[in-house]
Amino acid sequence: QVQLVESGGGLVQPGGSLRLSCAASGSIFKIYVMGWYRQAPGKQRELVATITSGGSTNHDDSVKGRFTISRDSAKNTVYLQMNSLKPEDTAVYYCNIEATPLVTGGRYLYWGQGTQVTVSS
Repeated sequence: QVQLVESGGGLVQPGGSLRLSCAASGSIFKIYVMGWYRQAPGKQRELVATITSGGSTNHDDSVKGRFTISRDSAKNTVYLQMNSLKPEDTAVYYCNIEATPLVTGGRYLYWGQGTQVTVSS
């Protein structure tokens, strides 16, 4: 079993900052890609940013220059530093990893439960 636990969401004013964290636990052999997605009301889930095991990052154009993804591989944790937040960043943010479980092998996608980010004055 692989579990993802997210934290750090909340209510923030426009222009403010938040830092999301997502810790993976359980019987994990290796984590390849870690990422963040978000889903606003009435919209499809969309990619925010990803980071590979080698540290290569990809950020959606809508967040470039404002959000930064990072990871601590020793802790199986991925972070999303969000600065200069805008009302349109309001969404539920989901952590996602591609990993190989210790027992079964193979590569699977796992999702966190989501954390709400609300940007409003």
